[in-house]
Amino acid sequence: MNEAEFEKLAEAALAEIEAALEASALDPDLELKEGGILEVTFESGAKLIINRHRAAREIWVAAPSGGFHFKWLDGAWRDTRNGTELFQALSALASEHGGKAVKLRA
Repeated sequence: MNEAEFEKLAEAALAEIEAALEASALDPDLELKEGGILEVTFESGAKLIINRHRAAREIWVAAPSGGFHFKWLDGAWRDTRNGTELFQALSALASEHGGKAVKLRA
């Protein structure tokens, strides 16, 4: 994947994540920072930081439970360690830290 393709896919993923979190029952504070960094703060005070890492061509997620790297494979963003799909992983993290079960993508 070239840089332009990565940017397009990563930008679309971040926009979808932001919209899904805004529409969720969790009502987190969302702040999109310069450089494509999405900071999500839950009522509990827990934070998720989601950003694109251009050099590695990955989406990185920092959570209280650790850091996760997602690479575009076979039409989806997949965790580089265990293959979990990005939205599945984010649904689990948001549910854990937001205090309510949510599914960020159907």
